[in-house]
Amino acid sequence: MRPPSSDRPHAHGDAGAHVASASPPARPDPEPDGAPVPSASPVGRLAATVERLRREVRAAQAEAEGRALIELAKGILVERLQCGPAQAARQLAELAEQSKVTPLEFAVEVINQAARDKMSEVTDAFLAATSQTAEPVGDSAAVRLRAAESGALAADDTEAVAESLLQQALQPLGAVAVAIWAAGPDGSLTLAGSAGFSPVEAARWRYVPPDVTTVARRGLTERDGRWITSLARTGLPSIGRHQHPDGGRAALPAGTGGRVHGVLEIVWPEPLAPQPPRIVRQVEALAELCAHTLETYTLPHGSVRQPRVLPDAAELMDLADGLHDPALVLVPHLDGSGHLVDFRIQHVNSRFLDPAGRSRAVVNGALLLEAYPMAAGESELFQRVERVYATGEPFRAHRMNLTALVDQVPLSAVADISISRHGTCVLLLLRIEDETARLASLLQHAQRLGRIGGFEENLLTGDITWNGQLFDLYGRSPSSTPVPLEELTAHAHPDDTEAIRRFLRTLLHQRRPASTAFRLQRPDGVTRHIRVVAEPVLDTDGRLFAVRGAYQDISAQHWTEVALAATRDQLAHTEQQATERNRLTLQLQHAIMPPTQAPLQVPDLQVAVRYRPAETEQLVGGDWYDAVVLPTGKVLLCVGDVAGHGMEAATSMVVLRNALRGLAVTGAGPGQLLSWLNIVAHHLTGAVTATAVCGLYDPARHTLRWARGGHLPPVLVRDAEATPLPLVKGMLLGAVPEALYEEAEVQLAAGDTLLMYTDGLIERRDRSVEESLKHLLTTARTPPRTLDRQLDRLLTYSRSDTDDDTCLVGIRVG
Repeated sequence: MRPPSSDRPHAHGDAGAHVASASPPARPDPEPDGAPVPSASPVGRLAATVERLRREVRAAQAEAEGRALIELAKGILVERLQCGPAQAARQLAELAEQSKVTPLEFAVEVINQAARDKMSEVTDAFLAATSQTAEPVGDSAAVRLRAAESGALAADDTEAVAESLLQQALQPLGAVAVAIWAAGPDGSLTLAGSAGFSPVEAARWRYVPPDVTTVARRGLTERDGRWITSLARTGLPSIGRHQHPDGGRAALPAGTGGRVHGVLEIVWPEPLAPQPPRIVRQVEALAELCAHTLETYTLPHGSVRQPRVLPDAAELMDLADGLHDPALVLVPHLDGSGHLVDFRIQHVNSRFLDPAGRSRAVVNGALLLEAYPMAAGESELFQRVERVYATGEPFRAHRMNLTALVDQVPLSAVADISISRHGTCVLLLLRIEDETARLASLLQHAQRLGRIGGFEENLLTGDITWNGQLFDLYGRSPSSTPVPLEELTAHAHPDDTEAIRRFLRTLLHQRRPASTAFRLQRPDGVTRHIRVVAEPVLDTDGRLFAVRGAYQDISAQHWTEVALAATRDQLAHTEQQATERNRLTLQLQHAIMPPTQAPLQVPDLQVAVRYRPAETEQLVGGDWYDAVVLPTGKVLLCVGDVAGHGMEAATSMVVLRNALRGLAVTGAGPGQLLSWLNIVAHHLTGAVTATAVCGLYDPARHTLRWARGGHLPPVLVRDAEATPLPLVKGMLLGAVPEALYEEAEVQLAAGDTLLMYTDGLIERRDRSVEESLKHLLTTARTPPRTLDRQLDRLLTYSRSDTDDDTCLVGIRVG
């Protein structure tokens, strides 16, 4: 026996007083004797008397349960020490005094060491955790759990069990109500016992039909149970929902030996925080205690649950032998701790054929996972059997692949699966599909879908065999006479006569397989395009005596080929038109914007332009540039990009470029020019959209006034640093009828370089615009000696991968 710990929390008082302390602390009594102040009315005095008697009954129950635990511990000491009851009582009292605990606490310690069950594991873990954290444990968890167990075992019905669990073990955890549900074989739930609910509420929830989702059913279907922080958040119906709508819930399966008998549902009045593992283990131990109670619970319809001991399976084996389908009778296989680990194949009937080819004698008596390890694979067959055994709910599956059992079985082996529980046994039925019938059905469907009809013609006897599909192809009644091959020309289009004769000559005279296509003229006036394939059948002497083959209706394929040929012709014509259109677009673009242009003659200013067309002709777009000296002596600099590609984009580009050049002679600033260009884009070009950046360079002041319409800002290169100009407001051209565009002015110094460009220079599919712009700035910060070389270098080291056309305008103050 493990020596009692001397650092256990010290408690005083006798056993009955200590058990009573496991109940929730009573409200402070104003009277010295603990009774509430009675009302002056007779009703008040009667209520006070009832309350006093109720407290006395609870105290008596707690004292009785404490005495029962002490008597049980004395019995253990009698057996261990080989002494009499009086000596065991003295030994218990002495050891309790030495350990500085109450006799009841020491009695529970003795019971835990002797039982070594889940209850003792939970209390040991609880005490170890509290001793490590140096937290006060209050009422001993061991005493509370053992007192609850004692009360449950001594209870006359499940209602008393629920009352004992609530008072002794759950109220100290803050719970206010508990419900014990019994699971029926059909998946229904019956309220076997409850505490903390009103009688009306308990009566309303006396029975829950199958397939109704409640908190208890979630606890039944989930292996580890269900912990709910707040019932209101789930929307699930449950007992006591109106009393505690926001309270927490816990629903845990009550099962032993792999079989679930019901659910323990606990109610808290407030939202429930995540519970520490030791509290979870205490609740699980209480659920297992409920399972022992539910094992013999009588369901409302009068059937009594089977005991845990396995019954004789002879009756179920006789039932399996009388079935026409292959059947296996399975019984649970438990480990030393009573946990379900496998199922033993108790019996297989005479119709069972092992998929691996083993005899029934080898399969009988084997464990399911040892005989068929693939049962725990993707099909989860073992999990299905385990689930049926645990809950009693039958399972059925249609056309389950038998590779779920053994991996040597071909893919075509399928079966309908039925699993049901009978007492403590499981019946597994395998309705294996007839392979021959299945293949014949597949062949019929294939012939129907492929519009294929088979035939065989005996050339010696003249007998001809057609299947039903061939009669349909010919448009003839199944009772009519089949058409011999030699009369085939009489049922075909006259233009196909020669092709049929070559087919017959190859088949009948040269005795080689042959095929041909012809137009069948049916009696109903319909013409179908048919392909016939046949082969000669020779006897042992090499003489031809029969022909067999098939007809296939290829009318749909024929007309598809005709339509495809017409589509090819139309596509070739369209491609030719598109090529010509792209060629004209490219010529138009090159005529307006050559890749380079003659340098402008402006004092102390270099101007260079570059245009790089798209690599693919279909992507010829609307990028444009312009650099021209205005009558005022100022230099107009601009780049733009019209949305889209092709002829429409190119013609719209021409309109905008020429419009801007014409408007610039008015002397207006760049902001006003873009406002006017927006009107042109919106009203005069079919509502196209475009981006542009426009600047006016003043050679006298070395300043550049500029504005932008949805375009990237110019880049200024100064003293080996390249930076984009600060953004000014300006929306896309053509998006709205009228728009205002903000202007900005930058002072340029000798040696400064300014770059304007379209997005084709930097745009990438796998990078953001900011990342691409950063690469451009890095490349531009080390300018070559001449401006032309700098523009060429920017185009050379461009990382753009969109195959879009690109415009680039640069100026350098000399």
